[in-house]
Amino acid sequence: MGKGGALSDGVVKNIILSYTYVAIWIFLSFTVIVYNKYILDKKLYNWPFPISLTMIHMAFCSSLAFAAVRLFKLVEPVSLSRRVYLSSVVPIGALYSLSLWLSNSAYIYLSVSFIQMLKALMPVAVYSIGILFKKDGYKTSTMSNMLAISLGVAIAAYGEAKYDSWGVLLQLGAVVFEATRQQSSGFHFDFVIFGTNSLCAFALNLAVFLLVGKTSALTMNVAGVVKDWLLIAFSWSVIKDTVTPLNLFGYGLAFLGVGYYNHSKLQALKAKEAQKNVQSADEEAGKLLDDRGGDGKGKKGDSQA
Repeated sequence: MGKGGALSDGVVKNIILSYTYVAIWIFLSFTVIVYNKYILDKKLYNWPFPISLTMIHMAFCSSLAFAAVRLFKLVEPVSLSRRVYLSSVVPIGALYSLSLWLSNSAYIYLSVSFIQMLKALMPVAVYSIGILFKKDGYKTSTMSNMLAISLGVAIAAYGEAKYDSWGVLLQLGAVVFEATRQQSSGFHFDFVIFGTNSLCAFALNLAVFLLVGKTSALTMNVAGVVKDWLLIAFSWSVIKDTVTPLNLFGYGLAFLGVGYYNHSKLQALKAKEAQKNVQSADEEAGKLLDDRGGDGKGKKGDSQA
């Protein structure tokens, strides 16, 4: 009972931690998205410079990360060769920066709710790029799922009250990568606004690290769907963005497609894990048989002597 109870306590603790990581990530991601919308929207804070906002975030996060690793020694530095750094870190950083830039730019032209609907195309982009680079195999059922998601997003776009083609292109570009001329003005830099906004962005990066490192990328995808629905509700109720019934119908269809895609991924992971366990059991059984066979031969030799 004690052993079983200890195991149950451990499982409960892991579940609580996982949900805590998910809740923290959803809250911080929600906060950063709404905060960025507030800063970039011409009707709100009116600072429509997405490249500069991305640079401020990156500079702030890089400075804090450098201080945590090099100055305060809070984290052990990781030694990377020049080849690994140039072939892995630099491309990922460049794609992430481009994704942030385009995604932030889209908030100038599109509503928060519609942008979350467009983000439902992420599995389509991931699967398409996986096929393009031969990291994933073509499956008719999966492609049908991707077409259903695309159809749902297309319906949502058709029903969008404040549709802007350029904003849609920017957001789609941001989706693919995660897979502006600045005019002079009399703007006064507000350190409180941009400082707290950058701090939220840094905290979000830490939350992503915790969520993926302690749970899985699949958990993050599922949590992302929940976050998108919350943002749509917030955008409609608080920011007063227009959300039409056709919007909701289209996104609902895309949501079902994303849910089915995540379910399929989960089943594939379970099947792979089960196959690995069976192989390990077979190997263990084979070793036991070999050991017993060796012992039998040894005893037979002793009796003949």
